[in-house]
Amino acid sequence: MASLKDMRVRLASTKATQKITKAMQMVAASKLRRAQAAAEAARPFAERMDRVLGNIASTVTDIESAPRLLGGTGRNQVHLLVVCTGERGLCGPFNSAIVRLAREKANALLSEGKEVKIFCVGRKGYEQLRRNYEKHIVEHLDLRSVRTLQFEHAQAIAEKIIALYEQGGFDIATLFYSKFKSVIAQIPTAQQIIPPVFPEAAGEAKNTNSGADASYEYEPDELDILGELLPRNLAVQVFRALLENNASFYGAQMTAMDNATRNAGDMIRKQTITYNRTRQAMITKELIEIISGAEAL
Repeated sequence: MASLKDMRVRLASTKATQKITKAMQMVAASKLRRAQAAAEAARPFAERMDRVLGNIASTVTDIESAPRLLGGTGRNQVHLLVVCTGERGLCGPFNSAIVRLAREKANALLSEGKEVKIFCVGRKGYEQLRRNYEKHIVEHLDLRSVRTLQFEHAQAIAEKIIALYEQGGFDIATLFYSKFKSVIAQIPTAQQIIPPVFPEAAGEAKNTNSGADASYEYEPDELDILGELLPRNLAVQVFRALLENNASFYGAQMTAMDNATRNAGDMIRKQTITYNRTRQAMITKELIEIISGAEAL
């Protein structure tokens, strides 16, 4: 049985841990507001750009003359998985959920005889994936030194992806990240970015049902516009993924630290009860020994 001194040390250690987790929860809550605002502000721009490019791409009749980023290579053999995770832990299942989704995709492709290459953005994803897929990792980008995410960070990632694509390094690229929904809910998401899969605009369905057809003229022509906007759209989608990940990380960390603080409180209560009972038992034992000794005299 532990001595009273050991119990006091353990109780003090638990209280110190509770202070740390409470402080981390408050820091995550303060950073979450800005990260959530940035992620929500990026969504309309990224979604609208996807719709605009989808409308332009639908007018291209000669797919062979279209930019390679739109038409693809025509093959489905080599897949690039761009896995975006956090740089730090203590955030519950945030990182492991993204890695699990990427791992399932990689295993499914490998079972079909496809070749898989992995581009890791973030330290935690790299550490988990290199255990089983080290030979498949072709690039690793560490953003620990970045204090505030900017568009140029996403643009640098997009340029590396495009350079690898132009070299014939892969046929299809899929982006993995966690979409922020709420503090307690983050959704692991897989999005194909090369060749891009554009969502069908809700307005198109309405126009089709109503019979109203809109005709657009582009200056310069559609291929020139696509050649300019497709690389930028890739950077926009990567930037959106980084912002969504940032907000999801702080939301998951806030929830994890809140649970840790509550658990530490429960442990403190149990340890305090155990300490008091043990101390009371020792005092009672000492009193009995004193009384017994006095009666013996």
